[in-house]
Amino acid sequence: MVAKWQDWASFVLGLWLALSPWLAGYVEHEAATANAIFVGLALALCSHFECVACDEMPAEWMNLAAGVWLICAPFVLEFTSSAIGSANSVLVGGGVSALAVSALALDKHLGRLLHKRVVRL
Repeated sequence: MVAKWQDWASFVLGLWLALSPWLAGYVEHEAATANAIFVGLALALCSHFECVACDEMPAEWMNLAAGVWLICAPFVLEFTSSAIGSANSVLVGGGVSALAVSALALDKHLGRLLHKRVVRL
C-alpha cells in the first residue's frame, strides 16, 4: 500500500480549511465557519484514513464531491458577503477537486472500465 501524494495534499488542505476561519479571520461568519470546520475535518479524516489504513477506500470520489460542494457553498449557504471565506472555500474546493481528478486518473481499475466503455461506442 502506497499513499499517493494527492492524499497527503488533501489532508493538508482539509486541516487548513478546518482552521482557516481563525487563521484567515472570518470566524464571525457562522455559515462559512461551520462549513469550513465540518468539510475540512471530513476531508482531513478521509484522506488520513486512506493514507494509513485503506488504499481501497473511495476517498477520491468523496474528495471530488467535497471540492465541488466547497466551490458552490458560498452561493448556496449565502456567505458571499465574506470575501475571505468565499475565496477560501472556492480556492480550496478547486484544489481538492483537482487533486481528486488527478488521483482518479491514476486509478488503473477506473481506466480499464472507461476504456471498455469508450471502445464499445
